[in-house]
Amino acid sequence: MASVSSQAPGRLVHRHTLEVPSAAGRNSRDSQSPSTHDANVVSATGRFSPTTPSRRRGSSQLVRRGTRSITSDAHLDEIPQDDDAARWAEHIKQKRASKRKRDEDDERVVVGTKVDQNHVNWVTAYNMLTGIRFCVSRTNAKIDRDLTDADFDAKHKFSFDITGNELTPSAKYDFKFKDYAPWVFRHLRHNFGLDPADYLVSLTSKYILSELGSPGKSGSFFYFSRDYKYIIKTIHHAEHKFLRKILRDYYSHVQENPNTLLSQFYGLHRVKIPYGRKIHFVVMNNLFPPHRDIHRTFDLKGSTIGRDFKEEELDKNPRATLKDLNWLRRNLHLEFGPTKKDAFVEQMQKDVALLQKLKIMDYSMLVGIHDLQRGNEDNLRDKTLQVFQPGGHKSEDQPPNMLMRTPSKLENARKAHELRELIKNEKPIPMGQSLDKMPDEMAGRHRKQSYFYSDDGGFRATHENDMAGEEIYYLGIIDCLTHVSRSSRAYQGLY
Repeated sequence: MASVSSQAPGRLVHRHTLEVPSAAGRNSRDSQSPSTHDANVVSATGRFSPTTPSRRRGSSQLVRRGTRSITSDAHLDEIPQDDDAARWAEHIKQKRASKRKRDEDDERVVVGTKVDQNHVNWVTAYNMLTGIRFCVSRTNAKIDRDLTDADFDAKHKFSFDITGNELTPSAKYDFKFKDYAPWVFRHLRHNFGLDPADYLVSLTSKYILSELGSPGKSGSFFYFSRDYKYIIKTIHHAEHKFLRKILRDYYSHVQENPNTLLSQFYGLHRVKIPYGRKIHFVVMNNLFPPHRDIHRTFDLKGSTIGRDFKEEELDKNPRATLKDLNWLRRNLHLEFGPTKKDAFVEQMQKDVALLQKLKIMDYSMLVGIHDLQRGNEDNLRDKTLQVFQPGGHKSEDQPPNMLMRTPSKLENARKAHELRELIKNEKPIPMGQSLDKMPDEMAGRHRKQSYFYSDDGGFRATHENDMAGEEIYYLGIIDCLTHVSRSSRAYQGLY
């Protein structure tokens, strides 16, 4: 007790503490009096004596000591930069530029010019795109299984609207979509060597509407996928019924003949707009490649009656599809050596035997010829294709899901009405920018399993010694859905 009482009264007693001088104490340490220095002491840890007359100070007076270097007063641009930092800075700039370019390429299409929402088939193509994406994804998400007899007659109907429901996602327009024999076409796509993910990415992105988009003799419209691999073709109701009728025989033929030259069907669907007509369409292969110019095209039926394209009209349309008499006048023939000739003739005989069995007579052989010496110097594809992309404004980022009560039917109806009014008043965005040229290489592994599409997507000509020739043929049997009745066959026999 004597030692404690001997200390000066009012003195702050520290026990196991760390004394840190304040900023002011650092700057004018010598000029401060002992009492001021004691008052500005900050206790970082420990305990105060119960007899202390002053309250504890906070740590706000702890100030970082200012530091300086030889470049503190220099401008940012004047600071010398070492070689490693310069290389890293250039690498980061290039990486960012590459990412921006990839983002821009994702919004581009392969060829063509822009087409806005005023196109006559805008809504139809958008509904086709949405229906295909949903139905194909729905089927591929299930575990694969063997086909049954019921799969060939199956049909699934879905309703799409602007609000969506537990079965279908929301869509920009109201429409009904029907998917025919989805499991059969899933197996057909597998037999033709198509990857499900690549098929969806290629098909359900932006559309390319070719010059053949206007209805021809058959009244059909043709849409091409973004990478030009697949065709969406509208067909008549009778053709849709006939394809469903022969689907079992067609599937068996493809199973037995993986190198068939017949058109490859990947899907059969139907779309219906409210108060509009039903539109049936098929998804099939595009015989012509995206990376090669087709210099001459022929549609051959093996007949000379009415099979002529007027030569004088070639000046107006040099890329026209020629016919049998034009082929004969040019004294053309398919140049195949012994090996390829035998394989081609054998497969043709098998395919024609099936067409005869199914009583199909209006088919033809489509032949596209690419001259390897000319290559792509004419840039024909950019001159003959146009772009069509269904869709409008991109949807805004949605907020994270929140816990909400289930809306009533009246609220759903009111919301749907409001969304429809917004769509009527919005101004859709035109098509994305197009690339300057088509690809120079065959992308992916499309059609690599077929012998007749193994030479860069086609069938290369060979000489008598089986050495490679100077042309590549892109050929196949088309127009396989026209069933000829007895009366029409008798009428054709008169000519």
